[in-house]
Amino acid sequence: MASKFLAAAVRRSISLRLLTPVRSLSTTAAAVAEPYDETAGISMKGVKISGRPLYLDMQATSPVDPRVLDAMLPYFVSQYGNPHSRTHLYGWESDEAVEAARLQVANLINASPKEIVFTSGATECNNISVKGVMHFYKEKRKHVITTQTEHKCVLDSCRHLQQEGFDVTYLPVKPDGLIDLNELRSSIRSDTGLVSVMAVNNEIGVIQPMEEIGEICKEFNIPFHTDAAQALGKIPIDVNKWNISLMSLSGHKVYGPKGVGALYMRRRPRIRVEPQMNGGGQERGIRSGTVPTPLVVGMGAACELAMKEMEYDEKWVTKLKDRLLNGVRSKLDGVVVNGSTESRYAGNLNLSFAYVEGESLLMGLKEVAVSSGSACTSASLEPSYVLRALGVDEDMAHTSIRFGIGRRGLTSRVYNGLNTNLIEFLVFLQETTEPSWWLSR
Repeated sequence: MASKFLAAAVRRSISLRLLTPVRSLSTTAAAVAEPYDETAGISMKGVKISGRPLYLDMQATSPVDPRVLDAMLPYFVSQYGNPHSRTHLYGWESDEAVEAARLQVANLINASPKEIVFTSGATECNNISVKGVMHFYKEKRKHVITTQTEHKCVLDSCRHLQQEGFDVTYLPVKPDGLIDLNELRSSIRSDTGLVSVMAVNNEIGVIQPMEEIGEICKEFNIPFHTDAAQALGKIPIDVNKWNISLMSLSGHKVYGPKGVGALYMRRRPRIRVEPQMNGGGQERGIRSGTVPTPLVVGMGAACELAMKEMEYDEKWVTKLKDRLLNGVRSKLDGVVVNGSTESRYAGNLNLSFAYVEGESLLMGLKEVAVSSGSACTSASLEPSYVLRALGVDEDMAHTSIRFGIGRRGLTSRVYNGLNTNLIEFLVFLQETTEPSWWLSR
C-alpha cells in the first residue's frame, strides 16, 4: 500500500520528465541514452517499479558530466596509445594527456602535479596511504590514529595493521559527528606514525576541522592522511592550509568516470610509502600498472569543471537541501538531521524519522533512488556503524535516509513536485504504520 502510494505520487511528477538534464547531452551520450518510458515499468531483483527512479544518491556515485565524456572520447577511439610507450606518436599524445590531467587534479587542491599519483580509486589510495606509510616506517612507528566513522576501507586497513602487530586508536566522535581535538591530541604517542581523518563523511556529510587537525599533526611531526573522496569539488581544498601529507581522491564522486582515483603525496617534507602493487614501476613506482588514459582525462576534466563551478553548485544544492528539509519539517513530527547542522556539506542530507517503521520506509522509497543509513543483510537490519558512533537510537537509525543532491538530474520545478510527494508519503507512513505516532498525539 505504501509503495503504491508513493509510486502514484511520483508518476504525477514524472509528467514533467523528472530526469531533465541541466545541460544537453554530448552527441555520443544522446545517441545511446534510453528514452524514459513511463508506461512500461521496470522489474529487477524481484522489485517492480513504474520507471527509472529519481536519483538522489550522489554520495554513492555521480553521473558523468557530458563535457567530461566529450573530453574522454578521443582517447577511446583514436588517440588510444599506451601513455608509457615512448617510441611513437600514440604514446606521446597519451602521455601528454595524462600529464595535463595530473595538472588539472593538482590545481583543484592547490598541489603540484608532481605530487599526484593516479590509481584505480579512493579505496586503493586509502590502502596505499594507511598500510604503505606504516610499513615503510615500521621500525620506528607502530601506532595509527583514526576515527570510528571512517570509510570501511580505512577501518579495514587499520584492522589489517592490527593483525600485523600495529596499535590503532579509533577516536570516538561527538553527537554531531565531529572529533574532539583535545582527545586527538591526548591520543598521540611517541611512536604514532599516521593520523587518518575523513574530510567529509560519506554517510552524514559532516566536515571535520581539517586545519586544526593539520596543525596538531604538524606540531607533533606526524603524517596526516585524509580520505577526501566526498570533499573533492564540493568544498574548497588546500593541502597546504590543511597540512596534508596524503590525500585520497575519487573520480566518480565529482562527475567523472568510475575506476580512476588520485593520491596526493606531499614532496616537501617528503612522505614515503611502501607500494602495495608490484609491476612495471609506473607512477614513480608507487602504483604499477598502465595508466588508463581515458579515465584519467575524464577525472582531470571533472576537476577542472569543479574548480570553475563549485560556487554555483554549492548554491544550487543548498537551495534544494533547504527546500527539502524545511518542507519535511513543516509537515512531519520527529525529523532529525544526523550530524552537525553547521559543519556539513549541503548536498548530503541524512535524516531520521520518528514514528516511522524502518522496513516500510525502505520498501516504500523504491521509486526514489536514495541510500539507507542501515546495512541490509538477509537475516537482519543492522543500524549503520556511523550512526551508532553518533549515539543515534537504534529505532531512529533504522529510519535513516541519506538524500544526495547534486549538480544534475532535477530541475527546480520537478524538485518541488518530488518534495511535495515525498512529504505526503512520509506523513502517510507516520499515520498508518506506527502506533507510537498516535500515542504521541
